[in-house]
Amino acid sequence: MPEPVVLCEISPDGVAVLTLNRPHAMNALSRGLLDELARAIDALASDDAVRVLILTGAGRAFCAGLDLKELGSGASEIGKVTVTSRGDPVGAMTRCRKPIIGAINGAAVTGGFELALACDVLLASSEARFADTHARVGLASGWGLSQKLSRAVGIYRAREISLGSRWVSAEQAAAWGFVNRVVPPAELMPAARALASDMLLAQPGMLERYKSVIDDGFALTFGDGMALEAQRAREFNARVSASEIEQRREGVRARNRQT
Repeated sequence: MPEPVVLCEISPDGVAVLTLNRPHAMNALSRGLLDELARAIDALASDDAVRVLILTGAGRAFCAGLDLKELGSGASEIGKVTVTSRGDPVGAMTRCRKPIIGAINGAAVTGGFELALACDVLLASSEARFADTHARVGLASGWGLSQKLSRAVGIYRAREISLGSRWVSAEQAAAWGFVNRVVPPAELMPAARALASDMLLAQPGMLERYKSVIDDGFALTFGDGMALEAQRAREFNARVSASEIEQRREGVRARNRQT
């Protein structure tokens, strides 16, 4: 029986770890991996027992991008893979209302870079590195890299990375702002799980709500984002009583005293 291309581990506390499992191919995105990853993310997004997702790779790479040998060299076929709903893990990640932590264990190249940028928080091993080779290979990005990277690092740095197909180390990625933290390889998954545990302390439903207002507001101008926050705050807070807030605050104080 062939090894599954996506491994899924759900812990009792509600953290799901998804592992890209084609280490012999640096976790390149075959059609099977694309389909299974998108399907797994959609399933976890609708599973009430899961509150936080962690995405990582098996072996020495996070993801080497699309498996062009398997998918074929035809641009139209590759375009069908990256910009349609079938086998679209980035689309599934975008639809997912739960936070996704990227635990970037190694190289994240082109489509793998886009997969990383689709996560909500990025923790990187010191052995991780990033590259956008769309221009060098002769394919157009279809999962948001041309837009997300410039917003994360500034347009001048984004041009250097993408037009020059330049490798970016984990440390440089953190300095430029698209990686949150860099840790030694052995500490990557413990750090990701620790962050997930912090997120699990949120009140039920708050992770999804807060992620939504951050993401939706970021897509707007600053003024429109402020208006959106105010509108949603009025609607949400009107349903919460003062006694409930005080009970929750006391719970936070109790946890802080324990730590």
